Amino acid sequence: MVAKKKDSKAKRIVMAGLRYLVASVSAAIVIYMLFALMFSTQEERRLQKENRLYNNLYNALKAKEELIGDVIDGLLDKDKAIYEELFETQPPSLDEISGYPASFIAESETLPEKFYVNTASHHSDSLMSMADGIDRNFHEIFRILQEKKDSIPPLTLPIKNMSYVQVGASVGIKHNPVYNLQMPHEGLDLIAPQGSKVHAAAAGRVTKVTRSRKGLGNEVEIDHGNGFVTKYSLLGDISVSQGRNVTLGQVVGTVGVSTFISAPHLHFEVRYNGEIQDPINFLFSSLSPEEYSRVQYMAAKTSQSMD
Repeated sequence: MVAKKKDSKAKRIVMAGLRYLVASVSAAIVIYMLFALMFSTQEERRLQKENRLYNNLYNALKAKEELIGDVIDGLLDKDKAIYEELFETQPPSLDEISGYPASFIAESETLPEKFYVNTASHHSDSLMSMADGIDRNFHEIFRILQEKKDSIPPLTLPIKNMSYVQVGASVGIKHNPVYNLQMPHEGLDLIAPQGSKVHAAAAGRVTKVTRSRKGLGNEVEIDHGNGFVTKYSLLGDISVSQGRNVTLGQVVGTVGVSTFISAPHLHFEVRYNGEIQDPINFLFSSLSPEEYSRVQYMAAKTSQSMD
């Protein structure tokens, strides 16, 4: 009888212990859930802050994308007007000169969010910068067409049979490889082998011949009338003399080489009433619409000059 009472008491103690354990565990779970709902851990707070940052960045990119879309639509209208007036044809597709595949956005959806946002931001900045540059270029073309439409010399490429991949940096602030600095670049670099013939871009009169081992080396300057002047620099041989008239395409010299330049090339400048002009704007007469688009793209994309 006494043994049964002891067993019953032991069972009650065990059951009481189990109930206490279950109650404690349940209470701990409830308290943890309440704590988790009311208070964020440091990692959760970091993730929430990062999500808010991405959300703000996404909204900024969306606004920038809409702005780029408006700019590109405007550029397409201007491009169409230029090609219809100058070439009497339709402009080539942008896909032919674009550096970004059409599937970029679709493919990037499979990438991590952070990579997508950073990459999209980089490309949107690049596109906006390029669009601004092309827009300024178009405005300059329209200005020249409107002011001097009947007096613009039909400039041709001073180096014959060259490909658009031989086009280097044009006018603007470019990285100078000699001084390792950002410096103004006042002409267009046309890459060609040493000794290649350099032709007059239009008929005119030779107003200056310079032979020098400094700066831009040997140079020939030609006045085409109506305020337009072209300059051919970094020459090897010079085939014309000051004061003589030259015809369109006449050989004025050859491409030279110097220890002060990174590779043989012609530095070609165009000036109107003494002001620097972008030679790209005047080379449409010797190029097809497709070639002209590619030349424009290469000149705008190249950020380092060669002299």
